[in-house]
Amino acid sequence: MPHTIRNTLAAAGAGVLAFEGARLGLQLLGPARRYRLAADPDISPASPEYAARLGCIVDALTYEDNRVSVLPNGCEFYPAELQAIDQAHHSIHLEAYEFLEGDITRECVSRLAERAKSGVAVRLVIDALGSFRTRQSFFAPLTAAGGKVAWYHSIASRDWPLWDYRTHRKLLIVDGTVGFAGGADWADHWIENRPGRPAWRDTNFRFEGGVVRTLNATFAQNWVDSTGEVLFAADEFPPARGEGKTPCMVVMSSPGYGTSRARVLFQALLDSAEHSIRITSPYFLPDRSVRPALKRAIRKREVSVQVLTAGAYSDYSAVRRLSEALCAPLVRQGMELYEYQPAMIHAKLMTIDGVCAVVGSANFDHRSFALNDEVNVVIFDREIVASLEQQFDDDLARSRRITPDSLRRESLATRLFADLSWIFRREE
Repeated sequence: MPHTIRNTLAAAGAGVLAFEGARLGLQLLGPARRYRLAADPDISPASPEYAARLGCIVDALTYEDNRVSVLPNGCEFYPAELQAIDQAHHSIHLEAYEFLEGDITRECVSRLAERAKSGVAVRLVIDALGSFRTRQSFFAPLTAAGGKVAWYHSIASRDWPLWDYRTHRKLLIVDGTVGFAGGADWADHWIENRPGRPAWRDTNFRFEGGVVRTLNATFAQNWVDSTGEVLFAADEFPPARGEGKTPCMVVMSSPGYGTSRARVLFQALLDSAEHSIRITSPYFLPDRSVRPALKRAIRKREVSVQVLTAGAYSDYSAVRRLSEALCAPLVRQGMELYEYQPAMIHAKLMTIDGVCAVVGSANFDHRSFALNDEVNVVIFDREIVASLEQQFDDDLARSRRITPDSLRRESLATRLFADLSWIFRREE
C-alpha cells in the first residue's frame, strides 16, 4: 500500500476514534442538565391529586387496581419468579442487565425451556455488556425448545454506535398479567453466601393489575429495539384483572441528551417532600440538582433526610469514595448517611412522607438518568410504604452512620480522593 494512502487511512482512523472517544466522554460526564421546580409546590404528596400531577410531568398513567407483594432478597424473589414461570400459559418476557451463568440462571433457563416446549412464547432481552461473560450456548436448551434470546446493543450488531446505551431494566412478565420488577437481576451472588462474599441485599416486587400492561409495554419497547419485532397480539396485552386496590404508576426512561422522565420524577418528589425522604441506593451520587434539593428540604422545610448506601462490600469502591465526597456537605447540613455493613446492598428504593414509594432499577447516578434504559414503579399505598420503611429501619440497624466527626477522621487517601473527585463530577 502506498505510503500516502496508508497515512491517510491512519489519520482517518485516528479521527474516527477521537470523535467516538469525545462522544462517549460527553455521554459519561455530561452534559448535566439542571433541574428544579419552577415554583414552590402547591400540593402535598399526601393529597389524592398528587399522583395525577406526577403522571402529567412524566407522561404516565396511574392504575388503581393493583396487587403488590414485597419480596426482599433472593431467597424470596427467585422462588416467586420461578413459580410464575412454571405457571405460564401464553407468554414469558424477561429482561435483564445481568444474566450471569450459574446455578440460578441454569435453573431459570431449564424452566423457560420447559414452558417453551409446551407452546409458551418465551422472549428474553439480555444486555450485551452487563452479561458479556454469558455465552450464547448457555441458552441452547431454551432456543432449541423454540424460545428467543435477543442481545441488547451488541457490539457486533449495527447498534454498535449505541454501545454506551444499556438496558438496566429488570423485568419478568408472565401471560401479560403478572409482573416482577425491582433492583435485582439474575446471578448467584443474590443467593449464595461465600467466604468474604455474603449474598447481596436487594428487593423485588410482584405486581398484578393494570400496571402489568405498562411493564409489558416497557419490555416490548426493548424487544423492538433488539429484534425489530412489534408485539401486538391479544395474548401479549390481555385485559387487566383488577384484583387489587393499590395505585401504581410505571415510569420508563430511555437514554439520550433530552430530559429523563425518571430524573424529573425524582426531582419533583424531592422538592415536594414535607416530612421525610428515605433513600436506599447502592451508588448514591447526588448531582448538582439533587444536592440543592436535599439542602432545601433539610434547611427550609425541616424534612428528615436519610440515605442508605453500600459500605465495605461495595462492588465499586471508587464509587463509594466519590459518594462520600459528594455527600460530605450534605452530612454537615444534617442529612443522615449510612453504609450497610453485612453485605453489598443493591436495592433501589425511595419513600416520601410515608405515603408513596419509588421502586425499580434506577440508581441515583448520572448513568441511570442519562444513559440507561430504566423502569421504576411509583406505589401510592401507606401500608406498603410502611413495610418498606420498616425494612429500611432494619437495614439501618445493620449499618454504620457517616457523621461529620467520622468525615474529619478520614484517611489522607480518602481526603485526596475527595479533592480529586471534581474530575468526575460532570457525571452528575
